[in-house]
Amino acid sequence: MKKWSFIVVAVLTFALVLAGCGASSDKVSGNEDKLKIVTTFYPMYDFTKNVAGDKASIEMLIDAGTEPHDYEPSAKDIAKIEAADVFVYNSEDMETWVPSVLKSLDSKKLTVIDASKGIQLVEGTEEEEHHDHEEEGHDHDPHVWLSPVLAQQEVTNIQNGLTKADKTNADTYEKNAANYNEKLKALDGKFKTAFEGAKQRDFVTQHAAFQYLAKEYNLHQVAIAGLSPDQEPSPARLAELQKYVKDNNISTIYFEEVASPKVAETLANETGAKLEVLSPIEGITDKEQKKGMDYIAYMEQNLKALQKTIK
Repeated sequence: MKKWSFIVVAVLTFALVLAGCGASSDKVSGNEDKLKIVTTFYPMYDFTKNVAGDKASIEMLIDAGTEPHDYEPSAKDIAKIEAADVFVYNSEDMETWVPSVLKSLDSKKLTVIDASKGIQLVEGTEEEEHHDHEEEGHDHDPHVWLSPVLAQQEVTNIQNGLTKADKTNADTYEKNAANYNEKLKALDGKFKTAFEGAKQRDFVTQHAAFQYLAKEYNLHQVAIAGLSPDQEPSPARLAELQKYVKDNNISTIYFEEVASPKVAETLANETGAKLEVLSPIEGITDKEQKKGMDYIAYMEQNLKALQKTIK
């Protein structure tokens, strides 16, 4: 990630102009009286939508199908945050640009929701030692939403933030959050049941995004790349992984649909393993959303994919 501190003032100036000139155009027609919420990437959007219901106009900054690790907000994006009533993001370890941008905004009217507040973020996995993250700013693994249990905590944090911003509809937010968390509890139950008694509990994935999920269900993630999916392993690391896959009879290598699968393909070709999508749910496309795909539907697909390895 590029550092934002040296450009944020210049960008903000332009952003404020845009906010002043076009704030009203960002509101959905007929929804001017509703709470205006801006979220970062898809899980934050989906969680917020389920809590807010019809009491808010919700916009997602990072376009569907875009890899959020590579995202940098434009002046227009900063203007949207400035004009919003509420801004929801996952964590500073995921959206590394957030602190610099927020310091320069008029936060007196903006309610900021850190969805991972109170969740103990863990260090990168053991495989992370093979990569240098200093430039990217990753100190901790931010992928907490991939645990159905921690996702419930994020939903509760969002509920609390929306209540702070809009006390009038507090009862609605509380009810909606409770209903959605029941669905997440049911999802958690499906994962527990599926992996109960499994003898093979290791899975190999290109993107080291599933540490929290693995910890929740006593699984072992073996990551090819790091917390950012565009990282590539060294030749020595790739040779080590090839041996691991063969020695442990790993039949499936997982990759994500948004990032390039070339590293996973290389490992699969060298070992005879099959390729399968395991989605970090960072960028669901508009087309998929129109077909009814959402966070829970994707997590259920992930469960089915993992069952090809975890047995």
